[in-house]
Amino acid sequence: MLRGTRRFYEQDIDVKKPYYSRDVTRKVMYNCNFELFSEKSFAADWRDSLYSAMAPNPAKPEELPETCREIIIEYSNHVMKLGYTLVELFSKGLGLKPNHLKEMGCAEGLGILCNYYPKCPQPELALGSSRHADSDFFTVLLQDDIGGLQVLHKNQWVDVPPIHGALIINIGDILQLISNDKYKSVDHRVLANKIGPRISVASFFSTGLLESSRIYGPIEELLSKDNPPKYRATTLKDFFEYSSKKGFDNNSNLSHYKI
Repeated sequence: MLRGTRRFYEQDIDVKKPYYSRDVTRKVMYNCNFELFSEKSFAADWRDSLYSAMAPNPAKPEELPETCREIIIEYSNHVMKLGYTLVELFSKGLGLKPNHLKEMGCAEGLGILCNYYPKCPQPELALGSSRHADSDFFTVLLQDDIGGLQVLHKNQWVDVPPIHGALIINIGDILQLISNDKYKSVDHRVLANKIGPRISVASFFSTGLLESSRIYGPIEELLSKDNPPKYRATTLKDFFEYSSKKGFDNNSNLSHYKI
């Protein structure tokens, strides 16, 4: 998967150009410095990204770049299986039946984001990816051995060193909302580096772009007199549109939904 991502980015610009877009409704979208045009963005990110919608309404095979088409399809199939295992574990961790989060649709939407961080001549002046938490249920991250990922823990940035063969699982904002803070989404960023390119592949579990009337709020079985709901309910599309408009401004998307 990492090699397939690198093959796409190291093609001639004219080959990549047809995929370039900032239209988030497209099922396949390639762009650079996506946060550059956000109203509250503080700086451009030193990163190129290729996004592919893979579930529940996947991009057609011919819409995917030929250089990594087969591997994206194969990889997403494996990640979907992993996602269903993870939601069972998340459900058990909440004291719920294993199928609870699966029946809520927490693993039915998948988007694959292939990131390419070129080597940066002045990494002290840039970030590979600005501080943010993911606006989904959870994220499965594959990274190469260069490093640069950091998470915010007790107001300190902590390195997440690559471990060969390991995947990183990030809790997203929506899982924090429905678990009523039992699970916490993680603020993270990626440092720019003089070494590169760094390759990573983020698999986002969400159906945020799809029209749906399904409402997500704190799970009733988790609530009590001593643990009242902390957030108001929302649709995934509303949450996605709000977080996209807000941009990476160092403030939690969840603040908008606090009761």
